[in-house]
Amino acid sequence: MIQSLTSGTDKVAPTLARQVYVIDDDVDVRKSLHFLLTTAGVAAWSFADAADFLNALDGLRPAPILLDVRMPGIDGLDLLALLVERDISWPVIMMTAHGDVPIAVRAMKLGATEFLEKPFPPEMLDQALARAFAMLDIVLVQHRTRDEARGQITALSTREREVLTVLIKGIANKEAAARLGLSTRTVEMHRASALAKLRRKSIAEVMTLWLAADLAAGPGNMG
Repeated sequence: MIQSLTSGTDKVAPTLARQVYVIDDDVDVRKSLHFLLTTAGVAAWSFADAADFLNALDGLRPAPILLDVRMPGIDGLDLLALLVERDISWPVIMMTAHGDVPIAVRAMKLGATEFLEKPFPPEMLDQALARAFAMLDIVLVQHRTRDEARGQITALSTREREVLTVLIKGIANKEAAARLGLSTRTVEMHRASALAKLRRKSIAEVMTLWLAADLAAGPGNMG
């Protein structure tokens, strides 16, 4: 455990450019990490348990998470699984005083980026956070690209998305018309309209947009 170096309020609204969420049921650990982070110019939100963090999650902006493994109620691994379900891909650094290989393996499979065993020196935390912030920057760019692509696709009409869903599979207009119960001319019309709205010149370019949007079942699956 990092030695407690400070006292005072446990939760302080972040005001600095970089921030980290600390989730640990040990108050001394939370205070120590709060001190280390703010001294390094990083704002810290501290949470005594996973439920507290989940209740605040909708109002939080993306940031690395320092997460204790063993906590009452929802433990660290359970919280990792819940974050995966919610499509939250913020970097998570797991912390434990009871490190063992099975826990570390499961944490990594659930998306944890680091695994620190208490007590860990401040420089090890600094290195882990540097990697986490670099990873977060990449994730945020990917999410912006994905959201922009999805925004373009959702602007299409339902029929346009249905037509694209078939055409991006490499199916010709005539066969696409048969599958959709439309005339070939109607498919061509919706294809041209969709390309114009998306500002794309070909179905191949639409496929690139679809991949950027990370759509498992194609544009036609979007509401």
